[in-house]
Amino acid sequence: MKIPYSWLKELVPGLPVVSELEPILAGLGLPLEGVEEVAAPPAGVLLVAVKAAEAMPGTQLTRLTLDVGEHGEKVIASGAGNAVGLPAGTMLALVSPGTELGGLTYGVRALQGVESWGMAASAKELGLGESSAGLMLFPANTAKPGTPMRELWAADHVLDVEVTPNRADVLSALGLARDLAAFLKLDLVQPPMGPQAVGEGEIRVSLPEKGIRIERDPTQKLRFGCDRFVARTVSGLRNGPAPLWMQRRVTLAGMRSIDLIVDTSNYVMLELGQPTALYDRRDVRGDQILVAFGLRQGERVRDLLGNEHEVGPEDLLILDGAQPGVSTVAEAFETAGQPRPGDTVLGIAGIMGGDHGHVRADTTDVVVEVAHFDPVLLRRTSTRLGLKTDAVYRYERGVDPLLPERAAARLVGLLGDAGGQVHPGATVVGDPEIPGRIEATGEQIRALLGMPVDTAEMRGILTRLGCVVEGEGDTLSVLPPSWRVDMAIWQDLAEEVARLHGFVHLPESLPTLRVHESNVGAEKPGVARATLRRTLAGLGAQEVVTYTFTSDEEAGKARTERPGVRLRNPLTADRTGLRTALYPSLVKAAQAHAKGDRALIFEMGRIFPASGETERVGLLMRGPLAPRTDQAGVAGDFRAFKGLVESLAGTLGASFELRQLRGDAVPAALHPGIAGEVVWNGQSVGWLGALHPEIAQAFGLKGDTFLMEAALPLPGREWAFRDPSRAPAAWRDLAVITPAGVSYGEIAALLREHGGTLLESVEPFDVFTGEQIGTGNRSVAVRLVFRGDRTLTDAEVDPVMDALMGAVRAQGWSIREK
Repeated sequence: MKIPYSWLKELVPGLPVVSELEPILAGLGLPLEGVEEVAAPPAGVLLVAVKAAEAMPGTQLTRLTLDVGEHGEKVIASGAGNAVGLPAGTMLALVSPGTELGGLTYGVRALQGVESWGMAASAKELGLGESSAGLMLFPANTAKPGTPMRELWAADHVLDVEVTPNRADVLSALGLARDLAAFLKLDLVQPPMGPQAVGEGEIRVSLPEKGIRIERDPTQKLRFGCDRFVARTVSGLRNGPAPLWMQRRVTLAGMRSIDLIVDTSNYVMLELGQPTALYDRRDVRGDQILVAFGLRQGERVRDLLGNEHEVGPEDLLILDGAQPGVSTVAEAFETAGQPRPGDTVLGIAGIMGGDHGHVRADTTDVVVEVAHFDPVLLRRTSTRLGLKTDAVYRYERGVDPLLPERAAARLVGLLGDAGGQVHPGATVVGDPEIPGRIEATGEQIRALLGMPVDTAEMRGILTRLGCVVEGEGDTLSVLPPSWRVDMAIWQDLAEEVARLHGFVHLPESLPTLRVHESNVGAEKPGVARATLRRTLAGLGAQEVVTYTFTSDEEAGKARTERPGVRLRNPLTADRTGLRTALYPSLVKAAQAHAKGDRALIFEMGRIFPASGETERVGLLMRGPLAPRTDQAGVAGDFRAFKGLVESLAGTLGASFELRQLRGDAVPAALHPGIAGEVVWNGQSVGWLGALHPEIAQAFGLKGDTFLMEAALPLPGREWAFRDPSRAPAAWRDLAVITPAGVSYGEIAALLREHGGTLLESVEPFDVFTGEQIGTGNRSVAVRLVFRGDRTLTDAEVDPVMDALMGAVRAQGWSIREK
């Protein structure tokens, strides 16, 4: 939020200089994002009065005759669009000859036969704002013609304050000044109140006694879409430029000056924090306003900028009284789905006004709307419609529910000062809720803050913030002010005490760690992830972090499930949904970031398949595991990749087994002949193998690529320790002849099943194919290690070997003889 220092200084006369405000605001939880020093216009920029404005035939220029005070009457030619037809007496900013501005020195020059004495300037040309659409215009008699503009538009500092979402009360000059005055114990000067309402207003408003109700949420209390609505009227206005002082403050606060009526509305919002809306009274037919939800789905509303929006029954609208036969909100609901005769929508409540009813250059009579709307309702509507305005920015954070009457009085008072006739009455409907009383004790607050603050000081702090504090002794019974909608529990009181007492007074102490019994062991999953990450890195793999977003096209290329969770507003066309597998992200990373054809990368992340969200770890290897240097290196084949995963399991103290997959059991990501099931500590957790060649081709990867994907957390097992056997092992070799399609895993499983307690391990050491064992067969030689609690004899091992050979033959396989 941008606010001029001079404005704050007016509200808090004792305010320190700008350089001292930065640490003060930071201590209040409102740090400065920056301070901009705004220079005054050069001395040669004068305020001059228009005597005549005449179009120059055959050109797009306007001949302006100006009263330049002591310089007499001067003439300039201007191409600005708003120079056409300027009323006599209107004042503008003139860059007089000899003035240097923006690196240029202005003088007298001929334009289409007119000796133009200097240049009439826009706000952007003067460096006073961003608007370059037209000249800076001011009301007649703003100053004596020829007055240097710098006398009225002085140099200033603009504070850019970072406001957290819970502090909606400081999104205004008054709110920020109120906080500073409370902290610094300075007097606060309230802005003028404006004429208070006496009697009924001219506009009827249809709103139930308590307000527009939102359908009850079972988990929340009853809420109201609109629980306060104030309508007042001003007539006899002459719309045009706003007063110079108002334009200066609105411009320095980062807004563009439009005209008297719009600027006044924006000024009240910047000053008090209450958004307002003004409608041309000619369009408020029947002098009646209806506040109702959209009458039917798909209804189109044109806003004051000319853009169309599709609204429905969930969006709150402001309507005029032209709906036939409708005089109440209830009747408006009953007409849902029926066509309307023309446009009757004055605006989308709390967000933006409509094209129907917007203020024009010839507007003389206005209806002022100041209301309090539900922040959740408005946030949903603004997000759905893609409309983010300064008004909804404040409403969705929480506006003072009792502010509408004061803001309406301030607004009509300013319009009255500009020449309008203010109707004394006001229409006020609705019954807003205000923050309730909070009970606390000084001891509670001291225990939470961990620093000694006297209860009497707490009372003083909360009172300076606008709270009504009651209670005796150490008891605090606090009624927060209506503008502090964020104060609801006693911990909020503690926060306010800490802010104004000063966080710098917090004593230095070591934190006390209190672990609830329900949190014992809560760190284990995180420790397991960190250990897995550290182990993979230790084996030479680099971690990558990729987007969790994917697209249908990418899922099709990777042969994985298409995303079922879609993004409503995707950033790009290739990130339209949440990924359903991890390996496509690794393949893309290898494609984009691998040096040459070598990569060894892993990722730990979440996927979102139709079966439900889950966490997985993925590992990818391309190229040699260790490149050749002055030594031989290690080839990056399947055996190297499998050995890498085995090393991972061994380092983590887990058992690892890879079971071959065939046919329909092979994942779509893998090569049909190089695919296996990962069994970790006896549980199936994922798959491992070579990337399918067609997927590799689709992603532009040449050469072999190996992948593993496994579910997290990896299953653990209980650790057990035993003394190593002192008895020597007995070895036997066995060559099993099987059809070529039988895997080693099937052979080893059969041998372990029938090996009994003496069989310690099975390890392959040779594979043979040839005519000697028959076409289509292969011989797998394994080494069987037997061990007991003492030295085994042949008489003990031979029966086990006989049982194993019998099991092999029973399976239909054979034994290769010597």
